[in-house]
Amino acid sequence: MVLVNSNMLALGTSAPDFRLPNTEGRMVSLSDYRGAPALLVIFMCNHCPYVKHIRKALARLAGEYQTKGVAIVGINSNDVKNYPDDHPDKMSEEVADVGYTFDYLYDESQEVAKAYSAACTPDFFLFDRGLKLAYRGQFDDSRPGNNQPITGADLRAALNTVLAGGEVPELQMPSVGCNIKWKPGNEPDYFKQ
Repeated sequence: MVLVNSNMLALGTSAPDFRLPNTEGRMVSLSDYRGAPALLVIFMCNHCPYVKHIRKALARLAGEYQTKGVAIVGINSNDVKNYPDDHPDKMSEEVADVGYTFDYLYDESQEVAKAYSAACTPDFFLFDRGLKLAYRGQFDDSRPGNNQPITGADLRAALNTVLAGGEVPELQMPSVGCNIKWKPGNEPDYFKQ
């Protein structure tokens, strides 16, 4: 496991396009979320201890904000050959086990992760109604073993601000987690071991 911070993509960046299969095999695209007051894109996986640490709280947060119209999508870009716990079959099991109410997509080529400059799991990207990046940072201060409560405070504050039509402050704490498991030879330029 390589512990990394998110790359902090430039605020105001347009949401990169994607078209990926969900756990039921249905293709899901960025265009499916146009018109939502906010779009939250989460790079995540099944096996990462940082994702496991927040997964129940993330499922609750997602359910709460989906009722407010927020569009939410999870994307798994990990190399499933070397990390079989992240295979699409296991993703379906994870959705059922955790109770995720959002689409969980599989980025086999890893090109979507690269388009977002995603670096870790979890890695959060919150876009406003115009699909411009408003927040890219941590869920909250909690990490496995640090005994901080899992509240989702940072992400909640950003979501509330975007829903109210405001601007999220530029000072944002990066997300921290396991590196995305790149296929050998497919590592992006920004990946540092």
